[in-house]
Amino acid sequence: MTKFIEVQPVPGEIDSSIRPPGSKSLTNRALLIAALANGTTQLEGVLESDDTRYMRDALIQLGIDVQFESDAALAHVVGCDGDVPNQTAYLFIGNSGTTIRFLTAMLGIAGGNYRLDGVPRMRERPIGPLVDALQQLGANVTAESPNDCPPVSIRSTGIRQSSVTLSGNLSSQYLSGLLMAAPLANHNLTIEIIGDLISRPYVEMTCEVMRHFGVQVERQPGGQRFDISAAQQYQSQNYLIEPDASAASYFWGAAAILGGRGTVVGLNESALQGDVGFVRCLEKMGAKLEFEDDSISVVGRATHGATLDMGDVSDTVQTLAAVALFVNGSTTIENIAHNRVKETDRIGNLAIELRKLGAEVDERHDGLTIHPGPGRPALIETYDDHRMAMSLALAGLKIPGVRISDPGCVSKTYPNYFDDLNRFVGMG
Repeated sequence: MTKFIEVQPVPGEIDSSIRPPGSKSLTNRALLIAALANGTTQLEGVLESDDTRYMRDALIQLGIDVQFESDAALAHVVGCDGDVPNQTAYLFIGNSGTTIRFLTAMLGIAGGNYRLDGVPRMRERPIGPLVDALQQLGANVTAESPNDCPPVSIRSTGIRQSSVTLSGNLSSQYLSGLLMAAPLANHNLTIEIIGDLISRPYVEMTCEVMRHFGVQVERQPGGQRFDISAAQQYQSQNYLIEPDASAASYFWGAAAILGGRGTVVGLNESALQGDVGFVRCLEKMGAKLEFEDDSISVVGRATHGATLDMGDVSDTVQTLAAVALFVNGSTTIENIAHNRVKETDRIGNLAIELRKLGAEVDERHDGLTIHPGPGRPALIETYDDHRMAMSLALAGLKIPGVRISDPGCVSKTYPNYFDDLNRFVGMG
């Protein structure tokens, strides 16, 4: 494997457009729901990446017929009509958080004997709140590692209770998993969120995909209670997956660093993915935005720092940090404590790498403040975190000598990222 890749500085402004590959978040949600539906679903615009392959392969091990046509970005899924064929399986899911959380909820409610495990980092990523919720419902589910982390052991005959409380301050994926699996229960299900629910737009996305496949989620005023009626079943559909808004952030970020115009095609302000809100962060830093029916453009550089609550767009924090290296004044990012338990510690390790690039960084439990300094060359460690690699590569568009270690880690969500970035900035 390539040990590092050196990013080449771009001498001027850009005027470019791109359609990123399909959304990982939507692909894995659609694959799971299509697997539970009552016929054959065609998914268009699917993402082919490590995370989506882990989901696909796990579903195949569970007896679901899933066929990918990578060149056409298509998937055909023959649903099981809510009856998972294989009642016993060992599922290896790498470091895919969506896969282990969504499948734990689905298999805990469906019933059967399963073990879900992953890479060493996955054994450090909490799943306790979801396990606790399933235990409240009567499922025999346990997390085997210290601090309630995977592997996950399921010895379940389904669930008996009709209501559950769930902590919402660590990951919205726990709630999304329970919501999508709820139609497998033989009774109505009520989920009550305790405390703040982070990354709420991802839950809205989940509910919208469920609605498209025929299952309604009733959300009570205040957004802390979710009711799902048992008298519903997923119906097979043809479904078009949006381009990945988190991936789009890198191209919008490049435009905000270099100036000119950077356009992402296939997304608009009403997209299902909350990460389109990243462009509003760039706007607060001085960049201009243009919205069309099928595109969003960032026009002109980000010029100044800002204080930003990025709790709802936390997957784009590293991208914003790269932009913050090139503005006047300091940038403060708040409300992202949950970023410490993702693929890596996306606060502490991000701070380490930003300092290598010449910034001063004040680190807090739930955020950081970035004070830009004179850029300097650096070998950036990526911690097997795709977003660390893709985001901090943007620093090399202006700073000579920026090298990204283990560039192959981007295969988790965007295998062709470096080729697409080079083309986008006119260096490919």
